[in-house]
Amino acid sequence: MPRSVNSVAKRARRKKVLKQAKGYFGRRKNVWTVAKNAVDKAMLYSYRDRRVKKRNFRSLWITRINAGARQHGMSYSQFMGSLKTNGIELNRKVLADLAMNHPEAFAAIVNQVK
Repeated sequence: MPRSVNSVAKRARRKKVLKQAKGYFGRRKNVWTVAKNAVDKAMLYSYRDRRVKKRNFRSLWITRINAGARQHGMSYSQFMGSLKTNGIELNRKVLADLAMNHPEAFAAIVNQVK
C-alpha cells in the first residue's frame, strides 16, 4: 500500500508561516527553512517582550514619580512609604501621569502625605 501524505495541510502550514514572514529581508521572507526559523524566533521575542514591556513601563513610572517627588523635597521611597501609611491607594501609573501632566495635583498629594 502506498504511503499517504497530507499535502494540503503541509502546504497550508507553509503558507501560514511564509505569510507571517512577509516583510522580512532577503531569504527570510521566501525560503521555507529560513522563514520558519525567523518566524519562530520572532514569536519567542514577541512572547518575551510582552512581559518585558510591563517591566519597562513600571520603571518609567517610578522614574517619573521620583523626579516629581524630589521637586518637593522627598525621595521616591519616602513618598511611596508615606502614601501607604496615609492610606492613599493610587497606583504608579496614575501617580506618574499626575507628576508629568498635572504637577499641581501631584503637589497636593505630596503636601498631603508630608
